[in-house]
Amino acid sequence: MATDRVVIVGAGIGGLTAAVELAARGLDVTVLERASGPGGKMRQVAVGEHRIDAGPTVFTMRWVFEAICEAAGTSLESEVDLEQAEILARHAWSADERLDLFADLERSADAVAAFSGPAERQRFLNFSKDAQAIYRTLKEPFISATRPSPVGLVRRVGPGGLGGLINIKPFATMWSALGQHFRDPRLRQLFGRYATYCGSSPYVAPATLMLVAHVEQDGVWLVKGGMHALAQSFAGLAERLGARFRYQTEVSEIELERGRVSGVRLGNGEPVPADAVIINGDTNAVASGLFGKRISRAVPPTPTADRSLSAVTWNLVAKAEGFPLSRHTVFFSSDYQAEFDDILAQKRLPRAPTVYICAQDRDAQDGPPPEGAERLLCLVNAPAIGDTHPFHPAEIEQCAQSTFGLLERCGLSIQLDPAHTQVTTPAVFEQLFPATGGALYGRASHGWMASFSRPGARTKVLGLYLAGGSTHPGPGVPMAALSGRQAAASLTADRVSIRR
Repeated sequence: MATDRVVIVGAGIGGLTAAVELAARGLDVTVLERASGPGGKMRQVAVGEHRIDAGPTVFTMRWVFEAICEAAGTSLESEVDLEQAEILARHAWSADERLDLFADLERSADAVAAFSGPAERQRFLNFSKDAQAIYRTLKEPFISATRPSPVGLVRRVGPGGLGGLINIKPFATMWSALGQHFRDPRLRQLFGRYATYCGSSPYVAPATLMLVAHVEQDGVWLVKGGMHALAQSFAGLAERLGARFRYQTEVSEIELERGRVSGVRLGNGEPVPADAVIINGDTNAVASGLFGKRISRAVPPTPTADRSLSAVTWNLVAKAEGFPLSRHTVFFSSDYQAEFDDILAQKRLPRAPTVYICAQDRDAQDGPPPEGAERLLCLVNAPAIGDTHPFHPAEIEQCAQSTFGLLERCGLSIQLDPAHTQVTTPAVFEQLFPATGGALYGRASHGWMASFSRPGARTKVLGLYLAGGSTHPGPGVPMAALSGRQAAASLTADRVSIRR
């Protein structure tokens, strides 16, 4: 039977990408989403009259989205209004220690020299070269591959590429590799933070994650209307291509007939027939039986100990004074290792957190700050124990004191108003994304084999496919979009094979 009717469960960026690709190929696509609109983790929340991005805030790897749009007969410029950021991010350790990284590599190198001395300037350039080499080595044989394995990676690179694989230091931790690159511990801290983009600790994650530094150096863009506008745009594109969307629609079970997918059953009992189903959600939701026991063994479960980081976030509308926020600003903990020990070993909120702020009314060129109150997303990392720990108000208040106390010490004063603040804890993330404990990135990238532990698009159940940040190639908006492309490609290839 040809797979012409496709149901996609979840309208996150992976599901949206798959919907665009399959609808463009003429398949009958229906997207079912339990929320009231598209986006998944790329969501917005309402704070008073304001809408604030409450999920991913950084747009990178533009080529991924250009390819998706081109395959759909359009262009990224036609679908999304983008502006390249001049400042990649601003970083602070105290009121007197501040470092900006720029879209221009030489300008960043000069800033590093002014911050840490001329010797660190050259070390930064060497680090950037290594990060680029790691990215180029892994882009085709790993990132863009459907389901790589260590042996398959070596085969795809070929004998001539073995030296390149060794040079990416797959067995070294990110922290140890950064220690070889930089003498200034603050720079190790800055670039070690890129491991948290995958929900991981730089003390355990492999050095290959240094490639994230090159991904940002290759370009960071601001999306007009916020990142949620990207989800809305891709949903609109899929609809123009013929896909149907049903929001506030919960799927209770994936139905099988003779061992292969035959459709889904909704929470209200309604059956929706399908020849193939793509689940765009955390793979542990499948393994936990949330879509029925019959498919629970389609993918392995994620052990609690292997979960990625969660977060506590404050979405707020407030006046920020005293520190010149950029669009993306990071305020670093005074004890970085203790922060990860608290989260991963002690399973508690960090006593001295690193704080990320996305100032959503700041422009790409570091122009003057907005007058009056502005929209802010404030985030600290947290343990993914939202399914077993309720996070009492006293804990959150103590975390808030540590968080905003650090901002004060760095010169930033934020006038908090509970009426214009929405707090999200790991327990709330667990409610939004069940069976995760609030983990925002699927499985943590700890150890050199972790990246090969993510399932690919195909499962053990015929006609059942996976997409999203917990599948290969990993978390983050562009990676999740690539997983949607790979799910669509796998489904299409299987469809052709069945017809033959």
